Formats: sequence, structure tokens, C-alpha cells
Amino acid sequence: MSRSSAQIPVIDISPSNPNAATQLLDAAANNGFVFVENNAAAGMPPAKVKEMFDLSTKFFQGPIENKQNCPTQNNRGWVSMQQETLDPGNQKRGDFKEAFNLGEFDGNKPNQPLPEPFSTQVNTVADFSHSCHALCNKLLQLFAEALEIPSDWFSSRHDQAKGPSGSIMRLLYYPSVPDTLAPDEDDIRAGAHSDYGTLTLLFQLPGQPGLEIKTPSGEWESVPVDPHGTLLSDLSKPLPILVNIGDLLAYWTNGLLKSTVHRVIFPKDARRGGEDRYSMAYFCHPLDDAELVPVPSKRVEQYEGGIDGVKKGGKTLTAKDHLLERLAATYGTKA
Repeated sequence: MSRSSAQIPVIDISPSNPNAATQLLDAAANNGFVFVENNAAAGMPPAKVKEMFDLSTKFFQGPIENKQNCPTQNNRGWVSMQQETLDPGNQKRGDFKEAFNLGEFDGNKPNQPLPEPFSTQVNTVADFSHSCHALCNKLLQLFAEALEIPSDWFSSRHDQAKGPSGSIMRLLYYPSVPDTLAPDEDDIRAGAHSDYGTLTLLFQLPGQPGLEIKTPSGEWESVPVDPHGTLLSDLSKPLPILVNIGDLLAYWTNGLLKSTVHRVIFPKDARRGGEDRYSMAYFCHPLDDAELVPVPSKRVEQYEGGIDGVKKGGKTLTAKDHLLERLAATYGTKA
């Protein structure tokens, strides 16, 4: 039985669209996901995206010893097959995926050991990460405009020159699974979860579906790779970038903007172990010490969401507090 396709709007954030800010806010308030046209305003040209996908493919298809040289530490490095469990309450086994997490760059200098081919293409990787962060800041400024708060309310809390944050560029590989490890009916590639940060940018490849979002009614709907339905066979033309709201933007807006639960499944029409799938996600996080309190917006004040910041033991949590708690649950460790 095929899933119904989620109806996610596609928005042009160019200056020529005077309604971009309100369109973004409405989409985020309705379902937490939106496609952004990948044009000059987005600043992610197809050649740049393809270059990163090529590096990602080369890494994941490379020798295991190269991956093991950079194991996961402080949410950076290589995540092995089934090491993560994004939905620990419901999953029988860990996620059927591998990942490599790239943290922030100091200019073009990485703050972690890098394996090949990233170590020999540092400038390329750093430039891609910086471009993703710039796009996130542009989107956050549009959200600020729609919420009628100072234009830098969000972006000032994401200024990496002021201190560390949990922002991560995550390269993902969902391999086809051999029969000896083939998934059971209830196994999936990435467990149901909401994202931990502020915004997530997702870059996908044509012909590699699998992402689903959970509707308010509790049903799952598939997310198209290309909402225009052009079925591109390569990245010679830009695919729209999928943007979703993370937990922190939901907290900051008292639940007005939705941090929607999503997952990655094995395509139903593929062979039992699925087919290879690659994607890249940029998880934009605020500065570690940013507090999770509502923004000073009339619309947020009037919204009866009931989140109203996050407190624990009488203390308002920071972005880092929240991230550590979520990571502890994912990896089965103590925060």
C-alpha cells in the first residue's frame, strides 16, 4: 500500500518575492516542513551540491579502516551501521544507516580529525558548511520579519564568531542490506524523531525516496524528493532544498512553529534490503549558551501552544542542555 504524498509548499526566498517571510512562517506553523527554491538567493548551486555528494559517496564506499580512524566523539565523526537508535522506545534494532558528522569550521580549519577524502578537500567541505549556515541565517531573518521581532534576534544567537554551537553537517548513507542482516517488517532506516536544533537543511538525490513525515492525525505521508515532479536524473539542475523546523525553534515560538516527527523507511517497491540512498543534512544549532525562552513576538504570545520555554529543576535549559539530553537518548548513554 503506497503512502499519500505530503503537500509541502515550495517557496522562493528571492527579494522578488515580497511574501517570502509570511509564506515561510505559515508553512512552518502548518506542518513544520517547507521546500526552498535553490536559486541564487539560496546560494547552493548544483555544482557545489554535487561535489559534496561525490565526496560523501567516495568516503562511504571506501575502506572500513579509513572510517574507523575517526570514530564518533562529541557528536562528530563516523557513525557506524546501527550505532544510532533515533526512536529507542519503538525500535527493535538500531538505524540501518551510516553517517559522518562534520562540526563547525574555524574559517577553513576543521575542529576535528578528518579522514580521506575530506582531509584532502577541506576547503570544499568548509565552504559548503559555511554556505549552509548562511542560508539558515537568511531563513531565520525571514522568520524574524514575519514574527515582527528584531531582524537579528535569531541570527545573533547563531553567530559562530561568538562561541561554539552544536551545528553539524551530516553526510548520510543508507546502504542496501544483505540478506544476512535484512530488516524485519518493522525495521526502518532512521527511526521516528524530531530534529534537535533550530533548522535543518536536507539535500537529496533524484530517485532516492524514503523520507516520511507524521501528520497531526498520526498518519505517515511520503515526502517527494522533487516537489516539482520533474524526475531529474542528475543534479545538473537544482533540486529544491527541504527545510524543517527543529525543537529549538518550536520552543522559542511556544509551539507556533512545528518540530515535526519524521523517519526514513525502506521503499516498499524495492527489494527486501532496499537500495542505496544518500542524503546530506545541515543541522543548524544556536550558540551553546542560548536559552530556550519564547521570542518577544505578539503572535507567539497569543498562540496557545503551551511550551513556554523549557525548564528543568527550576532552571531554563540552554541549547547545549537540550542537545546533550537528546544525544544521550539516541546513543543509549547518560547525559
